[in-house]
Amino acid sequence: MAAVLIDTHCHLADAAYDPDRSEVLDRAWSAGVVHVVVIGESPEASDRALGLAAAEPRLSATAGVHPHDATRWSPGAAEWLRERLRHPRVVAAGEMGLDYHYDHSPRDVQRSAFEAQLALAGEAGKPAIIHARVADDDLAAILRNQPGVAAILHSFSSGPGLLRAGLVLRHYVSFSGMVTFRNWRLDQAILDTPLDRLLLETDGPYLAPVPHRGKRNEPAFVRHVAERIASLRGLAPDELIARTTENAARVFGLPSPGLESLAQ
Repeated sequence: MAAVLIDTHCHLADAAYDPDRSEVLDRAWSAGVVHVVVIGESPEASDRALGLAAAEPRLSATAGVHPHDATRWSPGAAEWLRERLRHPRVVAAGEMGLDYHYDHSPRDVQRSAFEAQLALAGEAGKPAIIHARVADDDLAAILRNQPGVAAILHSFSSGPGLLRAGLVLRHYVSFSGMVTFRNWRLDQAILDTPLDRLLLETDGPYLAPVPHRGKRNEPAFVRHVAERIASLRGLAPDELIARTTENAARVFGLPSPGLESLAQ
């Protein structure tokens, strides 16, 4: 596979990109990015993401309810998500998960919404994009109850217990620009993740990597994540990029090998 990049997690529908979204994408294509997975973390964001993906074949959308908004989960939300997951441009459920750091929603409500969304992902045969913060034990337990759903532990910054639990279930682990930060202390998680389970992301507009720290993040910057991980693992950047792109194509059901149809 050619060494072309996929940003597996970008909030491209966010208002931060409204002034220059087309230019952001032009910079991404020029930087060797051939596909961006546009994240939906609420019904509104999911529908905006789908609108972007419907207009640009190099974009795909996801649909889900973030744990911050878990109080919005309802039978109506479940029917909405079931319908969205039938759409061919929606390649994953989420962003979903548990966040016990901010606790914007009660923890029992977070768990219920997470479990329900995982079940819908399994029903649709699509992967689930997982947000995890200070909730490793509960999150690992819920994932074990849905072993048939492929999960992506996004922007991984959790502990070794959740990493082990995810890898035992053959889930994917995605790393963001945090790996370039001076205070990053989880190199061992990068080394422990099998190469066929490793993904790259920006999490834009958040977490811009060095040398863009403090600025708005964007898909073109995913190359910095790739270069940092390649250096740590002792690989040529093109080899690391090729392997992670192959992984992204596999888990999201994107064209492969070469992703030629995405680069038109």
